[in-house]
Parts: sequence; structure tokens; C-alpha cells
Amino acid sequence: MRAHQIMSRQVITIGPDASVADAIDTMLAHHISGLPVVDKDGRLVGILSEGDFIRRAEIGTERKRGRWLIMLAGADRVALDFVREHGRKVQEIMTEAPVTIREDTSLEEIAQIMELQKVKRVPVMRDDRVVGIVTRSDFLPAIARLSQMKSDPDGDDEICNAVVDAIAAIPWGPRGLNVTVTDGIVTLRGVVRSENVRKAAVVAAENVPGVRKVEDLLSKPALYPAPEDDYGGGDIVSLQEEPSTTDDEPL
Repeated sequence: MRAHQIMSRQVITIGPDASVADAIDTMLAHHISGLPVVDKDGRLVGILSEGDFIRRAEIGTERKRGRWLIMLAGADRVALDFVREHGRKVQEIMTEAPVTIREDTSLEEIAQIMELQKVKRVPVMRDDRVVGIVTRSDFLPAIARLSQMKSDPDGDDEICNAVVDAIAAIPWGPRGLNVTVTDGIVTLRGVVRSENVRKAAVVAAENVPGVRKVEDLLSKPALYPAPEDDYGGGDIVSLQEEPSTTDDEPL
């Protein structure tokens, strides 16, 4: 999926010369937590979010630094913080040059941007114009919509094959896996290495189209043999010592 498929197209914006009070009123009135800031020509110049109001003089949360901390932070940083904590106009407290995406940006890219940049919303641009905005909450209906669009395979046999294929992709999946399906209800049997492998197997089965329920009969042994790869592959190596040969024993 792409940004244009999940973005909000009716974007509420505000101008850089608007007052902080007007920005707050706009956000509260529209039940939104962020505002793209555009100039008189409609070009994006910044973004304002609820995080910009955490450190504010009005509520006594501005940074209070001693003389040594001021010296360590530097005069320029202290001055910038003062402007953001006491500014009366949007342009004084907004984040300039915000992270943006295009209409064809994939959801995978958007998720990475939000995680790496630690942002909750990204404006969607067409050239230098804002045409939409994607927020974290926009992912929820997309997931729900895709879940509803899944087409159920015909018959339990197809579901069974799909479940086996899905679980086979899990590293260190269940040994001796046995899958049975009756009326869309999947029963899993086998031996799992850990609780996380159990959960992964169940989730993999639950995500197969047509599965109505998963009955987990997977078991965890008291001692799980070390994986073959730990010994360099091939047959499992015996850890038992070879009997030593003495002069008294026949050759």
C-alpha cells in the first residue's frame, strides 16, 4: 500500500504568523494533535505538534538551568529554548523543515521514517504543496481493511497446506509438526523449542486466510536437543567419548 491510500486528504493547516493561542484553539476544535504550517503561497514551512507545548512558560514547565548548565548548553541553545518556551507566534515554536513523504511512498518506508525520526505524523507532498497527511492512527483502518479483504480458500485442505507453509517459514519452527483443519478450526501438534516459537507458530496460523480458530496442542520438551548448526551442520554430533584403546586390548 502507498501513502495516498491511507492519508487524510482534508488537511487542516495554519499560517506562520498565527498566534499560539489560535493554533491551540484550532487543534482542540478539530481534535487533531498536529498542524502543517504553510505560508501565504501554500508552501510548507514547518509543522506544529502537541509536543511543542510541553515546555511552556504559561504552565511552568520551561527549562530551569543553573549557571553551569547554561554554560554547558551554550548561549545559542539557551536562546532557542527561550524562544520556543515563550514564543507567541506559530513560527517561533514550530519545527522547521519537517520530514515529508510523497503520495507513492510505501507504508514500509513511512513506518521506518516515523520510527527513525521519532515523529507521529508526516505531511504528504505533491511538488511543494501539501496534499495529505499520514499519522500513526491512519495505519489502523488500513490494517482492518486489509484483514476484511482476505479471500477465504476453498476447503480445509487448502487451509491446512497454507498453515504448513506459513509455519515452515519460522526459524526453528515446531518439530514433527502435525496440522489438522476442520471447518476452519486449525489444530497444531508438535514439539516447540521455546514459548516464543509456540507464539510465532500460532500467530502464523491465525494469519492464514480462512482460519477461524487455532487450537494450540504444541508441547515443549524438558530438554531440547542443540540445533545441528551449532555443530557445523550435518548429523548431530555425539558428545560421548570414544572408548580408549590400551595395550591389553586386542587390536
